[in-house]
Amino acid sequence: MEGNLATIGYGLATIGPGIGLGIVFGQTQIATARQPEVAGRLFTNMMIGAALIEVLGLLGLVAGLMF
Repeated sequence: MEGNLATIGYGLATIGPGIGLGIVFGQTQIATARQPEVAGRLFTNMMIGAALIEVLGLLGLVAGLMF
């Protein structure tokens, strides 16, 4: 029973990072289209932001496995 609840919890925990990644990548594409000369800096900042967002997904996974 507990494993099923953890699976549902992890499924719900992935919604936030999924939405966050979609926003980050979408806004980076918009910004690159507006100012192509700063594409390098935008890409670097996007990767840092994506890594931080992915931490949220991993925390949801670990919490689901622990409890």
